[in-house]
Amino acid sequence: MNGRADLRVPEEEIHLKRGPAGLGFNIVGGTNQQYITNDDGIFVSRIKEGGAAALDGRLQEGDKILMVNGRELKNLLHNEAVDLFREAGEDVVLKIQHRSQIQNGPSNYKPDGENEGPSLAIFLVPTLIALTSFTIWAVMKYRQRM
Repeated sequence: MNGRADLRVPEEEIHLKRGPAGLGFNIVGGTNQQYITNDDGIFVSRIKEGGAAALDGRLQEGDKILMVNGRELKNLLHNEAVDLFREAGEDVVLKIQHRSQIQNGPSNYKPDGENEGPSLAIFLVPTLIALTSFTIWAVMKYRQRM
């Protein structure tokens, strides 16, 4: 054992048949809206209950979609990827990479305007602590000079 973690993630080919509700999942990502830092890929954001993907059971939220019907999903805008899925036909073959246990993307991401974003407190609390500490230090320095 060399102490390094094996970060390779298994890939899988999944065949889905489009149902009345489409393929049954939502996607995020693309060159214009990265889901994971430094990765322009397309990711599954939500599996719709009762949809084709949910009935198959192998596709999971967070999985990266590498190919659709043999076409690589590289360097695509989000809307181009959406169009590719819409035009994929009734029988769709996905090549996917299952999510790793270590992710640098948001773990609570909500697509389609549902994302509340990080709480403002995440940014304000450290700033306020730093400002308070500096103010106390400055007051103490000022009093030492008197």
